[in-house]
Amino acid sequence: MNHTIATIPGDGIGVDVTAEAVKVLDAVLPGITWTEFDWSCEQYLRTGAMMPPDGPARLAEFDAILLGAVGFPGVADHISLWGLLIPLRRAFGQYVNLRPVRLLPGTRSALSDRTAADLDILIVRENSEGEYSEIGGIHNPGRPEEFVLQESVFTRVGCERIIRYAFERARERDGRLCSATKSNGLIHSMPYWDSIFERLAADYPDVTIRQMHVDALAAEIVLHPDRLDVIVASNLFGDILSDLAAAVTGGLGLAPSGNINPRRDAPSMFEAVHGSAPDIAGQGIANPVAQILAGAMLLEHLGERAAAAAVDRAVCEVLAEGAVRTPDLGGTDTTARLGTAIAERAAELAGSAASLSA
Repeated sequence: MNHTIATIPGDGIGVDVTAEAVKVLDAVLPGITWTEFDWSCEQYLRTGAMMPPDGPARLAEFDAILLGAVGFPGVADHISLWGLLIPLRRAFGQYVNLRPVRLLPGTRSALSDRTAADLDILIVRENSEGEYSEIGGIHNPGRPEEFVLQESVFTRVGCERIIRYAFERARERDGRLCSATKSNGLIHSMPYWDSIFERLAADYPDVTIRQMHVDALAAEIVLHPDRLDVIVASNLFGDILSDLAAAVTGGLGLAPSGNINPRRDAPSMFEAVHGSAPDIAGQGIANPVAQILAGAMLLEHLGERAAAAAVDRAVCEVLAEGAVRTPDLGGTDTTARLGTAIAERAAELAGSAASLSA
């Protein structure tokens, strides 16, 4: 099938690694039509906006979106986040932020004596409400009685749909689901989250459940990651836990993510977990693996399972062999060299799979 995919390379190394992800996806699925949008912090500095007012309308016609990192010196993080990423997530109903974190072959965990069998966690993060709310503001600015109010929003619909999604994903894996909470400190929102989790658990008697305070869960990721399979968390908790888990499994340069619209009535958007790293942008040393794996998630979402599997296996094989590595992995190779090695291997694997099915 021919798919139309929008790319927003963004800033810094987002540009570098997105080019490699496009290269790899083209190697396994030549029928993709790409359209690039130059929406970034650099555009903000030129025009005063991260994207044009009709940006979401223009992207709505695509099958999926591949997003590079955004962030640039001179532009505050809240401007880049609220000017591009969050508006797109909400415009397209991408209420699931899916973050698989695993120890890839040929890489080392920050934890000693941990293997790939110990480090394979799927974090399901609520992506549309929770702590990332626009409700609030600065009151009495500049006066001694100045204060800031930041509200969290937890709706029944929002909690139910993300928790149910996590239960379904747990069923597809090892059947274990852990809910991140903080009901001992957040007296209203987290007991409400817990009550919905407990009620929905009755619909999934085949799934083993746990509920852990987020601070204890953070410690569990470090001390006993093998006890965890699927984690469901609110917007803020999921954001923090997924970065921690990615660091434990080898670094943010290896971790992909997807902003998923489960209804499929608007495009989903896929990106690496890492930031734009402007200090190394354009030097050809950024690790493209996270963005390439985000591309594999994109293919899987579009139903191109064989192509997605070829990309994933190619990444694992190239890393396991260790002949081509970027500096963060202990090597001296360039971003493009690693991307090319993965693209060539993925093409071979995709070709072999096509021959067997013919």
